[in-house]
Amino acid sequence: MALERLILVRHGESEGNVAAAEADRTHALRVAVPARDADVVLTALGREQAADLGDRLARLDAAERPGAVRVSPYVRARETASIALERAGLGLEPEVDERLRDRELGILDALTWRGIVELHPDEAERRRWLGKYYHRPPGGESWADVQLRVRSALHDLDGQGGTVLVVCHDAVIWLFRAVLEHLGEQELLDAARRDPIKNASLTVLERDGAGWRATLVNDVGHVEEPTVHGRESDDVHA
Repeated sequence: MALERLILVRHGESEGNVAAAEADRTHALRVAVPARDADVVLTALGREQAADLGDRLARLDAAERPGAVRVSPYVRARETASIALERAGLGLEPEVDERLRDRELGILDALTWRGIVELHPDEAERRRWLGKYYHRPPGGESWADVQLRVRSALHDLDGQGGTVLVVCHDAVIWLFRAVLEHLGEQELLDAARRDPIKNASLTVLERDGAGWRATLVNDVGHVEEPTVHGRESDDVHA
């Protein structure tokens, strides 16, 4: 049985999101993240958003409900999945998949774009030359690297069949769309710039005779207090 529908969810607001927004507001060089990226937790608002997400999942028609859940190993994603699934009463156990983790930034981790330019000017110039999609910071990953992870995960998901819920991160959601909707480099980056993925948002991709298409994109109609914490040039915690 082939995979028919993907429900892609970004985690709720995290403490890293709040720190990144504050760094942007104050023009700081570094983001005052409270923990390593994998261990950043949800804020109180993020937990409320995850509960709102659970209410939305509970209202899905029987034919739309997921039969399996895959989640990033990062704490903020696992917390979102746990809260939402308990609230929805779906009785599903999330399976952690390390291929769904956020993009690793290497030496640029916890730096704003201003910080990169000032502290790593050669790397900033290399990023300008290569572009956001192909630039791989030392010790980190490019968007193209993450897309390879997504392709690998999709290969396994296709064997799952039916509808699968995936709880992950902003860049990962965009790269699922890039693979399934055949988005090129510029089309992908332009779309990601125009429409940053919101915390606890839903994006639904469905398979039809012509391939895959998005039937819902970045929807937060279910969230009482939505937030749009993205990344400044994709170079701070999310």
